[in-house]
Amino acid sequence: MNLKFLIFKSKILSFRKTWPILFLVFIWLIFSYPYFLKGLVPFPSDYLVNFFAPWSSYPEFWGPIKNNATPDVISQIYPWKKLVIDTWKSGSIPLWNPYGFSGTPLLANYQSAALSPGNILYFILPFIDAWSIQILLQPLMAGFFTYLFVRSLKLSKTASIISSLAFMFCGFLTTWMMYGTLGYAIVFLPLALFAIQKISSTQKWYYSLLLSISIPLSFFSGHFQTSLYFLIFILIYILFNFFTEKNIKVFLLNVASVFWGLLLSAPQLIPSIELYLNSVRSEIFMKSEVIPWSYLPTLLAPDFFGNPVTRNDWFGHYAEWNAYIGLTPLMLGFYSLKKRTPLILFFFFFGLMVLFLAFQTPILDLLITLKIPVLSTSAASRIIVLFSFCFAVLAGFGFENLTADLKNRKLRPVFVWLGAFVLIFITLWTISLSGFFFPEGKSQISLSNLKLPTLLLLASVFIILSGLFIKIKNIFIIISALLILLTAFDVLRFAIKWQPFKPRELVYPEVQISKFLSKLSGYDRVLANFGSEASTTFRIPSVEGYDPLYIKRYGELVIALSDGQYHKAERSVVLFPKKGTYTGTALNLLGIKYVVHKIADGREVWAFPFWTYPTDQFKMIHEDPNYQVYENQKVFRRAFLVNNIKIEKSEKKILGLILKEGVDLKKQAVAEENIELTGKSIDIGEAEIKEYKPNKITIEADSKGKNLLILTDPFYPGWKAYVDNKFSKIYRVDYAFRGIVVPDGKHRVVFNYAPESFRIGLLLAGLGIIGAGAQSFYLRKK
Repeated sequence: MNLKFLIFKSKILSFRKTWPILFLVFIWLIFSYPYFLKGLVPFPSDYLVNFFAPWSSYPEFWGPIKNNATPDVISQIYPWKKLVIDTWKSGSIPLWNPYGFSGTPLLANYQSAALSPGNILYFILPFIDAWSIQILLQPLMAGFFTYLFVRSLKLSKTASIISSLAFMFCGFLTTWMMYGTLGYAIVFLPLALFAIQKISSTQKWYYSLLLSISIPLSFFSGHFQTSLYFLIFILIYILFNFFTEKNIKVFLLNVASVFWGLLLSAPQLIPSIELYLNSVRSEIFMKSEVIPWSYLPTLLAPDFFGNPVTRNDWFGHYAEWNAYIGLTPLMLGFYSLKKRTPLILFFFFFGLMVLFLAFQTPILDLLITLKIPVLSTSAASRIIVLFSFCFAVLAGFGFENLTADLKNRKLRPVFVWLGAFVLIFITLWTISLSGFFFPEGKSQISLSNLKLPTLLLLASVFIILSGLFIKIKNIFIIISALLILLTAFDVLRFAIKWQPFKPRELVYPEVQISKFLSKLSGYDRVLANFGSEASTTFRIPSVEGYDPLYIKRYGELVIALSDGQYHKAERSVVLFPKKGTYTGTALNLLGIKYVVHKIADGREVWAFPFWTYPTDQFKMIHEDPNYQVYENQKVFRRAFLVNNIKIEKSEKKILGLILKEGVDLKKQAVAEENIELTGKSIDIGEAEIKEYKPNKITIEADSKGKNLLILTDPFYPGWKAYVDNKFSKIYRVDYAFRGIVVPDGKHRVVFNYAPESFRIGLLLAGLGIIGAGAQSFYLRKK
């Protein structure tokens, strides 16, 4: 009997220790049950097949969709991830993407997350299941890490649970969850802060190592801007810790740990910096996605201005501007100010400063004026995630203050606090009912979406006041449980409403046209009215592309085709001008061998006008009920020889020489430095691509004399050329392409993409491993 009692008591004690973690897992399972129980996947596959070509042309896919606010997941993130994993599995490093922009860096574009440790999942599970698990783990990790951090601040389990729930399903993590990049870039913030707290109190070696590891875990996640916010917060928190603790040794340990972590991140950072400097984004400094102050009501009622899921959003950018953490945690966050400790004031004022950087203020104007790379060129509103985190942490402190005041029956601060929020809601109802500040008919949306937040407020008020007026045993345990459940309901409802779980069989399904295009040559380019969602997924090389980072020179060349004039490249997109003055010239030069025509487009303005070209130029080689494919009979080879070189260093003049009436670009090239050639003017030979892989291209050239071999892939640092295994310099020719000199005779030419930026990054990472290891060994020995 005593043994059974001891076992039972042991189980009770174990449950008391672990119930917060078990509760977080339970809430996460409720959110994730469509995947685990229904076999659905967290991917907007219904949106894909109904709104993206070529799938949208097939009526069997038509039907209602849940969320159409995440197009980049379809057109960028998922296809890049698939290419990254396939490249790793082939035994190569995913450095280059030949399927967009006529060729562009892959690892360096950052959002491909080529070095993310989460990629290991794709070697264990089928791709779509690995994707699903990786997406779904984000809120669980955010909740667990937040719990560890808040507990390290000496707050109770209940307070820590409320903070964890508030952050794990906050607006930023929820609306960006499907991307699998921005969320992972920030979920390690509470883990890093937990390590800093533990270094301060214990100086154990493994906490120092944990802080170092958390840095690359964020920077490898696929979103540099968010990781930069992560780093800035950590550094400021280390300074705050130093000024409050006055411990120089702990300060140096923290700084050293962060430094080693940054070195570990170098294989991603150095190539990405190189691409940033070679892209148009490094020159664009403008306000983007700044939140107006009129959007503040969404902190209390996230759908005050509607929701993309219900198709009634009418103001703002729901995903970019969302900072919701749950109504109860937000209220508790403000109640934390009842006790103004240095830590509470730190989180409060940091959160307040974030608001001034995310919303329209002179501080934000100053940031744009200073032209700080990344910070001055990206969507300003995304820093709002730090506000959500700060107030999620403050919610824990607020809960502690509230329970203390309820137990001590301090009525005045509780009534003032609750009264303030009741007054705010009365104001929101009054504004909505008046309809004065709303476009016609839109006030009804706000009125409808105020109902549930108001009920949540009334429920919070009732639960809290119960602690003042109901005197029963364990009333405060009941209040704590009810507030946790109310918070869980609120944030779960918010997240479930946003996140689609859809049939896995609709994730990039094969259709007639994709089956045909997949059988074409691996390097012949295709022009079609679809983006990376088709070209990268089905390995169809495209001259177009959509990405925040791409090679600036290439974008300038393509945009000049419309009128022959120099223009700055577009911010994030390259579109081939279908009816530009020099479209016909570029069609052949860029190696566009196939044109895909949607039959339903007829001769609309967005269709490529192949019917206006000579009848012998385009030959139809495929037709199905929805699409036709035409082969360009006059296309240049992707690699060819020329012996007529003109030298010009002015960018604008180069474009003028290339895009000049009567110039035969198959026989003449424009270079930016002197190149000596001795080839014959009539028969100069030919070149043929024998192997075309993302990081390696092999060409056999039969040159009659010393000629220039042109490969119509973008010129970019990191590409190295070898003629018969001997290094050969790559020249930038025809504004954006590669050229090398080949001597007389038959030769084997190899282009390898082996960027110095990546090699330097690996060397720095090696130093980071040595430094972090030496520091850990020193602390452990001591």
